Amino acid sequence: PPRSQRPPGNAGKMAVSALGRRRRCAAGLWGGLRQAPPLSVLLLPPPPPRRSAHEAARQPRGASELLAAQSERGLFQEVFPAQSADEQLLALLEPGRPPLTAYCGFDPTADSLHVGHLLPFMGLLHFQRAGHDVIAVVGGATALLGDPTGRERAREPLTEERVRANALSLRAGLWRLLDNHRELLWDGRRRLGRAELLDNAQWLGREPLLRFLGGAGGQLRMGTLLSRQSCQARLRSAEGLSLAEFMYPVLQAYDFLHLHRSHGCRLQLGGADQMGNIMSGYDLVTRMTGTDVFGITVPLVTSTTGDKLGKTAGNAVWLNRDKTSPFELYQFFVRQQDNVVEKYLKLFTFLPLEEIDHIMAMHAKEPEKWGPQKRLAAEVTKLVHGREGLESAKRCTQVLYHSSVEALEAMSDQDLQELFRQTASAELLLEPGMTVLDLCRKANAIMDGPSGYQKITNGGVSINGIRETNPEAVLILGQHILKNGVSLLRVGKKNYYIIKWLQL
Repeated sequence: PPRSQRPPGNAGKMAVSALGRRRRCAAGLWGGLRQAPPLSVLLLPPPPPRRSAHEAARQPRGASELLAAQSERGLFQEVFPAQSADEQLLALLEPGRPPLTAYCGFDPTADSLHVGHLLPFMGLLHFQRAGHDVIAVVGGATALLGDPTGRERAREPLTEERVRANALSLRAGLWRLLDNHRELLWDGRRRLGRAELLDNAQWLGREPLLRFLGGAGGQLRMGTLLSRQSCQARLRSAEGLSLAEFMYPVLQAYDFLHLHRSHGCRLQLGGADQMGNIMSGYDLVTRMTGTDVFGITVPLVTSTTGDKLGKTAGNAVWLNRDKTSPFELYQFFVRQQDNVVEKYLKLFTFLPLEEIDHIMAMHAKEPEKWGPQKRLAAEVTKLVHGREGLESAKRCTQVLYHSSVEALEAMSDQDLQELFRQTASAELLLEPGMTVLDLCRKANAIMDGPSGYQKITNGGVSINGIRETNPEAVLILGQHILKNGVSLLRVGKKNYYIIKWLQL
């Protein structure tokens, strides 16, 4: 039945059962590395009865709602350590308590975030929406070493200048996400937690080596570090593991310690492949301060072949506009198949689960409209590129897939440049007496000789949505060439060419 008609107890059991299955899977993965905690259902109590969207907007979120809701969405995979999270973490998140501080790190190994970074960032935003404070850490120091997790060989080293430039770009991208979320996706009726951006080069770059080794280095056990899955995999590889890479989880653990001491941070968020590094941070903070801290992992975003999306795999969908345009990002999510679109709506958007149920129910009746895919693409593009980026993506979509002359004529120069990256294009000078046949040949849209001529006479060519059957027709400003100096040439059913006219 629809969620609004389900007994709240059953909904809670389903959410807890799902988390329990994920925790049992994770315990099996790391079973040889640590003593697995009891796998009884500890963390999530049954969620409260569903409230209307108006009620939810005005009431603060309690701990059970925040954690249970994100588990039901599939965003929070595992909470560590399970033995204390059921009592202490829930208590820290209860209404009336001071805001919790959570952090997540992003290494500037490239000058842009990518879609794979969105889920841990969504986790931070959900905590911020619940009134807690969040910190996004750019790894300006750790990027110089390289995380060995999931890698068969060491990453190519980056210069300090490149890392600094990448770090500045990542900070700009993170601020853009925070601003777009606050301005476009937040209702403003509740307290939005504070957000900070930090760079771990600020503290790791000033930490003397001997003091670091004598302090944090003396608290971490070699046997534990060597037993981590990422370390074991690299030790068995032909290339082996360098000392610099081995130190990566140690430095990440020190980040947690520093943030706990300076900002009261009690929680680290990371991808599912970061659990080993999160555990190292937990070990260091608890040993040196005696305070209980926690970690939460989120799923990894994978391609249809199961490969992790990211720079290393060569399949990254970037969040910077100059690397992946709003149109390309929009189309990435529009092309998602039915078997994953509901999952992605839960993970990548803030839409209430009841609304997602409704969207999927309408999709079952009218699958040809691709309603869930379009809503998913719109929500993500709005978060990443703002309202203007979403409108640009829609204009490009209308031009390429619906031959919309109105959308083409409304395009800015930036829109056109981004559209040029997606389809065949040409920049041409309008010569006196230039014909339809001349245009097609100069754009390399038809073959030379009789076959190209016949393609036009047979009605296989249109300009700005108007079919042209006379190859000798002279091009006319305002008809064949729009007021923004652009023409949309279509040959056949699917071959589009964008023509930018120069010196009109």
